[in-house]
Amino acid sequence: MSKSNVQFWFDPICPWAFMTSRWLLEVEKIRDISITWNLFSLAHLNKDKELAPEYKARLIRSWQTTRVIAAAQEKNGKEITLPLYSVISSRIHLKKMDVGQDLFTQALKEVGADENLASAESDSSFDKAIVASHEAGIALVGSDVGTPIIAVEGTAFFGPVISPAPKGEEAGKLWDGVLLAASYPGFFEIKRSRSVGPIFD
Repeated sequence: MSKSNVQFWFDPICPWAFMTSRWLLEVEKIRDISITWNLFSLAHLNKDKELAPEYKARLIRSWQTTRVIAAAQEKNGKEITLPLYSVISSRIHLKKMDVGQDLFTQALKEVGADENLASAESDSSFDKAIVASHEAGIALVGSDVGTPIIAVEGTAFFGPVISPAPKGEEAGKLWDGVLLAASYPGFFEIKRSRSVGPIFD
């Protein structure tokens, strides 16, 4: 039996997507899946929305982080996506580093990529590829969602939004349940208010 191909869309600045990605990596250890990692842009998603000025200003970090990853993909291939995503987002969400040249230079060096790619943070020529990736994910689930997006075997959905990310067989059981619910054609949404923030351990 062949592996199930799972597509995952993320924006590096989203802590919830990062949490879900850590869960998926646990699932990959105990379920027969292969994950492809795709860029999503919260900045592009919100470009025409009325937002608080301070939030809108923070969205530049979305462009900066995705541009650096897109530049690395262009130079090193798509296999660089997960390791670079992991080291960039761990610096943002775990180490609380400011998004900028220092963070990108460190992250690129850690994964063995060209540190000069850090300058791509301000290069809008990469935006076309980012938006194309983003729109491919949105086309599967609709415009009223954000990141993360997961697609597997013809089923696509937003989420799950979880905290903390389960490990071991608990991760596998959650995967089985989410997949079962999402695979029903008439299933659209299940939600409750979050009572905790992202718990990284």
